[in-house]
Amino acid sequence: MPSIFLYVAIALFVALLSSRLMRLVKLPNVTGYLLTGIIVGPFVLGLAFNGGDFLSAGDPAQSQVAGFIDRLGWISELALGFIAFTIGSSFRLDTIKKVGKKIIVITILEALGASIFVFLGLMIAHFIWSDNIGWEIVLTLSAIASATAPAATLMVIRQYKAKGPLVDTLLPVVALDDAAALILFAILFSIAKTMVVGTPFSIYETIAKPIIAILMSLGIGALFGGAIALASKFFKSRANRTIWCIFSICACIGLYHLFQQSYCGEFELSSLLMCMMAGALYVNLRKDALATMEVIDKITPVVFMLFFVLSGATLNLSIFAGEGVLFFVIVALFYLLFRVVGKWMGAFAGTSITKCEPQVRKYLGITLIPQAGVAIGLATSAGKSLSTVNPEIGGLIVAVILTSTIVYELIGPGLTKVALMKAGEIERGAQ
Repeated sequence: MPSIFLYVAIALFVALLSSRLMRLVKLPNVTGYLLTGIIVGPFVLGLAFNGGDFLSAGDPAQSQVAGFIDRLGWISELALGFIAFTIGSSFRLDTIKKVGKKIIVITILEALGASIFVFLGLMIAHFIWSDNIGWEIVLTLSAIASATAPAATLMVIRQYKAKGPLVDTLLPVVALDDAAALILFAILFSIAKTMVVGTPFSIYETIAKPIIAILMSLGIGALFGGAIALASKFFKSRANRTIWCIFSICACIGLYHLFQQSYCGEFELSSLLMCMMAGALYVNLRKDALATMEVIDKITPVVFMLFFVLSGATLNLSIFAGEGVLFFVIVALFYLLFRVVGKWMGAFAGTSITKCEPQVRKYLGITLIPQAGVAIGLATSAGKSLSTVNPEIGGLIVAVILTSTIVYELIGPGLTKVALMKAGEIERGAQ
């Protein structure tokens, strides 16, 4: 029986080879990592250990590779925590003072733009195929559409050492974007779930509880950010300070799961908001925080690599062999196209209203196409919530988001690179 460590070794080996291939074709490494995930996933490599049974390859109970992926799920959570903490560290007060109001306006408009356009597109599909595409699918996917993947964007910026007004605007936008996505999802999915389950509408459950959860997430993150800043006064070495940062990330993720329990009120906190707030407060309370962040930047590449490999491996290819493949393709195409249009138009409107630089107005929308961890997390949460009532709806939502994630992550990083090059924020030597 192959060991999970052997599986991880194979995944890392193929991912490293893919990074060399991506350099030859001039695509970002993240694209190669996602393709690696598909190759080492249950529907390609897994078939060799599953007797060629394609339809059961994605079931962790029946497929060894699918079981490995399921057991490695914590890596994805840890990677998202590192990503959120790193993006939070970019919220330095001096930078916020320069672009603060602009960022809020741009984030609101680009997030709403994606949600509104996906809603309009799927609403058309609903009226044409009302028996197969219900309002619960329309509302849930509209909410998830607002989310953007900070990981892919961050990796492209790091890989090519991009700098300039577009990057300065992009980083805080993708960070705040997830907060907007969580708020929209909490409200719209509550309405969607009410439609499916048939439970009475509750102001507390639909509006008040999500707002309380967001405020709690920010408050807990602030406490951890202050705690590790205080600890840095007594722990002087970079190694110890780095461990304190990792402690805060793990604690935030742990509290996210803890508060989901019934004895903690079943609050859907956001580990991303907690980690982001911890990073933001830490970097603003400690002038020497950047030295610690440099150490974190050196230890995270392997975590990010595995995160994208696992994201690619979670795509359930069996959806293409099912009876409902036609409606799946229709919903996926509508989602893919209308979200891109909505992101671009929302970003253009926001940057125009706030009078941003020409290159920011022109290219910001293109850099917001990638979608991964947060969207997958929200889709998975929706799928689990609906599985006991209508598994088909939950399965369709998860399949659409995972498929669109692969498409976005395959073309998104490349388009982000092109946008940064066109904006003049990637030096020639780094291309």
